[in-house]
Amino acid sequence: MDKIIDVLIVGAGPIGLACGIEAIKNKLTHVILEKGCLVNSLFNYPVNMTFFSTSERLEIGNTPFVTTNPKPRRSEALEYYRRIEQQFQLNTKLFEEVMEVVKKDGLFYVQSTKSNYIARHVIIATGFYDIPMNLNVPGEDLNKVKHYYDDPHYYAKQHVIVVGSSNSSVDAALETFRKGAQVTMVIRGSEISPRVKYWVKPDIENRIASGEIKAYFQSSIIAIAKDSVQIQTASEIRTIPNDFVLALTGYRPNFEFLKKIGIDLQEDDACIPTHNPETMETNINNLYLAGVVCGGLNTHLWFIENSRIHAEQIVQHIVQQKLLS
Repeated sequence: MDKIIDVLIVGAGPIGLACGIEAIKNKLTHVILEKGCLVNSLFNYPVNMTFFSTSERLEIGNTPFVTTNPKPRRSEALEYYRRIEQQFQLNTKLFEEVMEVVKKDGLFYVQSTKSNYIARHVIIATGFYDIPMNLNVPGEDLNKVKHYYDDPHYYAKQHVIVVGSSNSSVDAALETFRKGAQVTMVIRGSEISPRVKYWVKPDIENRIASGEIKAYFQSSIIAIAKDSVQIQTASEIRTIPNDFVLALTGYRPNFEFLKKIGIDLQEDDACIPTHNPETMETNINNLYLAGVVCGGLNTHLWFIENSRIHAEQIVQHIVQQKLLS
């Protein structure tokens, strides 16, 4: 029989790594499976991104996150978590996607793209950055439509539409504008989101007020063509020239995967996966959730800084069960 692992963790983001660290501290065997690179979601953040949180609020494993500025940049976070993984010698398997999790006779049989595992406990720490929220309009499948934004240089001298007014949308609008793009924002609401970083919000509002960045409020895209985009504004349909659409409309957890492995979802607009907030255990015994995936479509509910505690909650519950058995 294959060796039975105490804790199998799906996802090598900051919270998945924190769960691995807690397992080590409590002398539990573990493996972390990640379908992409280490802290894959953070790697896919824009190259110039600055975190809203200060560095100490992103720390895991009681290990200081030392940065030159109070709010770290993406590159600093990538290096910090890489060193954390190395320091604790976590058993991390990268570019290995979990395909199936089946419970039988009290054990979990996990099949990945590279191997098979048997585990007593499984923690799902997959985040929500994998699946974009689509616009569901004609032309969205064109190559010029991007749901992820990386480097502003690519958009120099182009007509760029940025959809939304979240932090990611505002950052993309400002950065591409400063690289010479002609930027138009299409915003469903009547103003820039109040959640936008406080030191950035005045900048985007000033650029809009001056006309340097065009913004259509209470508007939405209704069709995308090769060289143009149709926008439904509050009063009319407008067609404007366009080379690229940055549809930064948010992301969602992989609900299909959660349902496939047996986790129930609340039947409401949030689709929050069923779990005990004290132990993080789902409707399936010994199957846990950790991190931002716990919020379902409420993607502003959990962050690294307030979900780090999930690792301790879960492992404490596992240890207590072990003592009682």
